[in-house]
Amino acid sequence: MRTSVIAVVGSKRSGKTTTVEALVKELSSRGYRIATVKHISEQNFTMDTKGKDTWRYAQAGARTIIGIAPEEIATIEKVSRSLSLKEILRRCKGHDIILLEGFKKLVSKKKSISKIVAVKSAEEALQAVKDFKPILAFTGLCSTETLNVKAPYVDVLRHPKRIADIVENSLKRDKRERRTKAA
Repeated sequence: MRTSVIAVVGSKRSGKTTTVEALVKELSSRGYRIATVKHISEQNFTMDTKGKDTWRYAQAGARTIIGIAPEEIATIEKVSRSLSLKEILRRCKGHDIILLEGFKKLVSKKKSISKIVAVKSAEEALQAVKDFKPILAFTGLCSTETLNVKAPYVDVLRHPKRIADIVENSLKRDKRERRTKAA
């Protein structure tokens, strides 16, 4: 299976993380190998903790720091520029599905990346229809069922299997289209 990329986009506190969490749980239970990549826009954010050994190594000049515990490996790479989408995806080799959370500007018009849009209002949903192509589904705090939008709304807290079904059906459809083009 070729790696598929799905982006979950939306404004702050719209339900993106809840949507990604539901997808990971459902799709991994179906046997898919999942990678998640979260965009953190906070300036000067670090995964590392000041004063810890890994932080000290970075302060000393290490560009890549790897911490290994009995059940986890953490790699911290210090970068001097933003990564391209291609560079981000390259770091997720060996997975069936890559779920991107955020990265609105990077993925908005990329038709090769399907989007799930988490929304807090009808206005956000209508704006998303203009900003994002293609949209697989809407999730989040505001139902889009009364709006004239083509993509379905899924309450992922109540129906996590439904959002996973939408993604899985999209993957199968993409696979069929690739086979048709190759023939």
